[in-house]
Amino acid sequence: MSYPMRWDLDALFRGGSESSEFKQFLGETDAYIQKWIERDQSGLSVQALVPVLETLRARQRHAGAFVSCLVAQNVKDKQAALLNERIQEQSVQAQVLQLSLEDKLRQLSDEEFQALLETEELKPSAFMLETSRSRAQDKLDVEKENLATALAKDGYHAWGTVYNEAVGRMEIPFEEDGETKRLSAGQLHNRLSSTERDVRKRAFEASKAAWSSEGPLFAQTLNHLAGFRLKLYEARGWENVLKEPLDSNLITEATLNTMWETITKNKPKLMPYMEKKAELFGLDTLDFFDVAAPLPVKDGERSTVPYEEACELIITHFKKFSPKMADFAEMALRDGWVEAENRPGKRPGGFCTNFPLAGESRIFMTYDGSMSNVATLAHELGHAYHSWCLKDQNVQSQKQYPMSIAETASTFAEMIVADALVEEADSNSMKTMLLENKLSRSLAFFMNIHARFLFETRFYEERKNGMVPQERLNELMEEAQREAYEEKIASYDPNFWASKLHFHITGQPFYNFPYTFGYLFSLGIYGRALKSEQSFEEAYIALLEDSGSMTAEALAMKHLDVDLTKPDFWQEAIDVVLGDAEEFVKK
Repeated sequence: MSYPMRWDLDALFRGGSESSEFKQFLGETDAYIQKWIERDQSGLSVQALVPVLETLRARQRHAGAFVSCLVAQNVKDKQAALLNERIQEQSVQAQVLQLSLEDKLRQLSDEEFQALLETEELKPSAFMLETSRSRAQDKLDVEKENLATALAKDGYHAWGTVYNEAVGRMEIPFEEDGETKRLSAGQLHNRLSSTERDVRKRAFEASKAAWSSEGPLFAQTLNHLAGFRLKLYEARGWENVLKEPLDSNLITEATLNTMWETITKNKPKLMPYMEKKAELFGLDTLDFFDVAAPLPVKDGERSTVPYEEACELIITHFKKFSPKMADFAEMALRDGWVEAENRPGKRPGGFCTNFPLAGESRIFMTYDGSMSNVATLAHELGHAYHSWCLKDQNVQSQKQYPMSIAETASTFAEMIVADALVEEADSNSMKTMLLENKLSRSLAFFMNIHARFLFETRFYEERKNGMVPQERLNELMEEAQREAYEEKIASYDPNFWASKLHFHITGQPFYNFPYTFGYLFSLGIYGRALKSEQSFEEAYIALLEDSGSMTAEALAMKHLDVDLTKPDFWQEAIDVVLGDAEEFVKK
């Protein structure tokens, strides 16, 4: 079967950024918003506002997904950038209705609110109403919140746009095949996964030079993003900078702290793995650019997988766990849901975005054949399957799940493929290489992402006292990396705060710990699937179907019977990784 490497966006809106269909769609959304914001808000009931907001959520998610695809596939698409501005403006206007709803909910007594939730038409939106009412208690009055949202478009979100456009323009010189090539940030990043250490080292040095050169601009974008957030938090009376990310991820600080504490306690048990990897590289100690690198390939063994073979491989291994997930993956890969072509002009990284009105998703990445790329493809297909399982839910709010749970489905899919590859390796050296690839991704969740979390937490505390200069950002980043890796690597990347898009995303502060949460949560689910004597497929689907309708703690208690504020579950999940590490060291 043939699997295209370029996605099909015309099936959603024909014509790309010049699409007349899409412009009509945006115009209809504009008209719908105006119809309702021009109404006297005091005269609108909760029952009237809820279906309007559910409709708008679906339309805005659909439009936003399309534009994010346009921008990602061609960072120089100026028309796509303009469309993004228009969508942000619609979001500002729609927020008037959301804040109106929150204000009405805030004014209800507990008894009145409970009676409202019992009405038949609002039952599908009950969880959204509960979270909206809870969040409303800690916000400013409606007029001030509306003003903050309006100012954010050209203040807060604009800095994220500046960062994205600057990264998109970057052309980094890199010596390769006897010539100097000018690579995008995404293409250079792929060189860091090379099996050749010299290539990785040169790519690392080229990357450091490029991001350091752009550092003054990116120090501005990061400081102003954080400054906007902190001023808004201060006005609302929020002292804890984690309040917003915890709320949006639907987890408690107790759960987050328990997770990090359990990881930190177990880090020393991973050091023998890192030492063994250094030994296989012929090194005393790993450098930063070695930590996630694949092991050298022996003569006669390959280090890359052609795209179509990777697609077949993923489908085959999904099927052993879940025929439904395998059928879904085959459809998505066959029908042009994936943009994988390795070409210049694309943004770095990978993502999956959902089109709720079509019941489809689109996956973005740059595939170069590495084992890491195979894992990324499986990861993003896991995201897409999650959305697929929710497509028939009654309302849009039930289809939207927090990032913490989103990363569960993706890493679960990744684990299925990683384990299968290790088990089916046809030589001991290949098995060792694949096992190490699996472990290196685990290490990223435990150490690299922990470093991001430590950096961002400390940066925000310093930013409360004023602008944090580039040099200090570098110091904070290296300090965080040293702590997260427990001083066990030979070099660090002080410019990582500039090169990592996640620090500059405006839609989600602290875009780091949900990855680790989702990874360990998925390991816990995966462990239960392996132990289950019956098919785990339906139980897994049931968990995904509930993911937009309850907190992470409630989801874990209902489907796994575990308390996430206690270390037991986290230790059980980490033990899976420690078992892999012990096996690797023995080889």
